[in-house]
Amino acid sequence: MKYHENSAEDVIIAYIGGGSRGWAWGLMSDLASQGTLCGTVRLYDIDKEAAYANEIIGNKVKDAEGAKSAWNYKAVDSIGEALSGADFVVLSILPGTFDEMYSDVHAPEKYGIYQSVGDTAGPGGILRALRTIPMYVEIAKAIREYCPNAWVINYTNPMTLCVRTLYEVFPEIKAFGCCHEVFSTQELLSKALYEMRGISGVKRSDISVNVQGINHFTWLNKAWYRDIDLLEVYREFADKYYEEGYIPDESKHWMNSSFFSASRVKFDLFKRYGSIAAAGDRHLAEFMPGKMYLKDPETVKKWGFALTSVDWRKEDLKKRLKRSADLVSGAEVFEIKNTGEEGINQMIALAGFKTLVTNVNLPNIGQAPDLPLGEVVETNAVFRHNTVTPVAAGRMSNEVCSLVSRHVFNHQTVLKAALTGDKHLAFKAFINDPLMTADLEDAKKLFNEMIENTKKYLKFM
Repeated sequence: MKYHENSAEDVIIAYIGGGSRGWAWGLMSDLASQGTLCGTVRLYDIDKEAAYANEIIGNKVKDAEGAKSAWNYKAVDSIGEALSGADFVVLSILPGTFDEMYSDVHAPEKYGIYQSVGDTAGPGGILRALRTIPMYVEIAKAIREYCPNAWVINYTNPMTLCVRTLYEVFPEIKAFGCCHEVFSTQELLSKALYEMRGISGVKRSDISVNVQGINHFTWLNKAWYRDIDLLEVYREFADKYYEEGYIPDESKHWMNSSFFSASRVKFDLFKRYGSIAAAGDRHLAEFMPGKMYLKDPETVKKWGFALTSVDWRKEDLKKRLKRSADLVSGAEVFEIKNTGEEGINQMIALAGFKTLVTNVNLPNIGQAPDLPLGEVVETNAVFRHNTVTPVAAGRMSNEVCSLVSRHVFNHQTVLKAALTGDKHLAFKAFINDPLMTADLEDAKKLFNEMIENTKKYLKFM
């Protein structure tokens, strides 16, 4: 990286999973929309054809309207070639295929267990973790060998266990996990501020929050705008929309989307626990007891969110493959749009050009005093030149801590099972998840079926 007064050039970003038909395009857009950094993005993917398609697409972005920086995109054939001498590493992979994901999400349905996402918690989240952890062991080893001083930004789920594995293998790694779920909750708070106080034009970044918990099960016990206590505003907002849900744009009604929700789960959790659950309803529901929000599709419908089927994801992939072909051929012109992700701002801060405070996933060094040291937690952190410093989040309420702690300790079991190849230990984690409502015999049948469906990725099979 070469520094100038207000910019840096020759920045090297290694993108592992660089054949992505989604995240990669967002990265291209965000990189082009800033003028502080420029350099090379090396794209590595086990799907080499996809990475080479993104090389073509990426190299067109510098000529797109609104581009403020020129980046060179290069698809490479090995992870070592991608990582060698990198300043930053972006990890965004699909661990396995949609066939394995289909098993994660839908195999439990035969036993009355429904999952709205299936990538972080629940039976699906555990199986996904068991096959992802061995991949992250190899990635951590490669980073240690080829770019030990690089900053590593993880977007892959299950976020907590991905980041935890990196540190388990390479304790000196400089890695953190990024997730936009808190951002969406800040946006919801800005809408509540308008609805309940008539204050408009408040951006997400204008709202300060104290972040506690773990990824996709984050909680805000403090939130404010200037001198306004937003927990009180949110209380009024939740009361107003508790029964019908909050749907600001009817065109985005949850019934027409696999991702949108009416925030009724958020509102219910706030009423129960007094802190704002700061993730999407689809994720939050999976951390709670299985019969509460995910008893059956009718219950899900009542709570105003949706089950994201893998068939939907497969159909969506067809659309993204077509878009990839159109971007490569020029039938579609790449349009630069800011994604709202913080990844590029984090890079700019780490390069020394700004100070940034945002939520990230890092090992606990005391920022979460009521959770075990070393386990990955999500709190705010301060980004400065070559430094990420967690912000002390304070203690959670006992009630919220008990909910979060169950998952933190189960993560310890999952990690150990995956690293040691202990199938019996993996089953202990499997039956300890709050979504596991089947009896013991059915749980064994389901576990063995799901293991069989993903066995080629597992150390103990």
